[in-house]
Amino acid sequence: ARAHDLTCSDHLAFSDISLCSVTVPKMLMNMQTRRQSICYVGCISQLYLFIFFSGLDNFLLALMAYDRYVAICHPLHYSTIMREGLCTLLVCGSWILSSVHDLLHTLLLVRLSFCADNTITHFFCDLTVLLNLSCSDISLNKLVMFAEGEMLFFLLLGIILGSYIRIGTVILRVPSTKRLFKAFSTCGSHLFVVSLYYGTTAAVYFFSSSWDSKDIIASVLYAIVTPMLNPIVYCVKN
Repeated sequence: ARAHDLTCSDHLAFSDISLCSVTVPKMLMNMQTRRQSICYVGCISQLYLFIFFSGLDNFLLALMAYDRYVAICHPLHYSTIMREGLCTLLVCGSWILSSVHDLLHTLLLVRLSFCADNTITHFFCDLTVLLNLSCSDISLNKLVMFAEGEMLFFLLLGIILGSYIRIGTVILRVPSTKRLFKAFSTCGSHLFVVSLYYGTTAAVYFFSSSWDSKDIIASVLYAIVTPMLNPIVYCVKN
């Protein structure tokens, strides 16, 4: 039994529900009351929780990709490699590293001063948007955001891509309809979620210089739609 995959799916479902809960209730309240405002403490709290749960999603998706790599490429050694102790350690490590990543960016943000126009051109308190509102020196924040943030992003994405490249190599070495169907049933849901999540995230943070309606729509996809779809996709598959 792939206990590690089930454990990661459970944690991913919890993280996704929490991620939606960070932004959706406030957004719906603003739409209902027509008061587009949020207090400073509420904004920082929203940012803190959003960075934490989105970071946790990244770690868990990478672990699930590695789990599929071991299951397909080393099926006879799966129970030995993905033993319960290692699975628990990897999941706990994901929570801890997400917390460190989150605290780093939040603590660097709260030291800044905000003045003049404090209009957030987004539907939630996003780090990039908040940095643009600051009247303090944000060079350190941007350095850490691009150095640590992008390094973490591409490292986890590299684990996912590397796992699937290796899976594809093994399958195509001796191609058969049965093996292709089994690989698709094992990886299809995860690959769909990864493509949607990382595709929209890259579109917003790496291929856009300014916020417009297209960026906000892409943000809705990775911040709301994808987290809401994940539990449904994995529950249906299970």
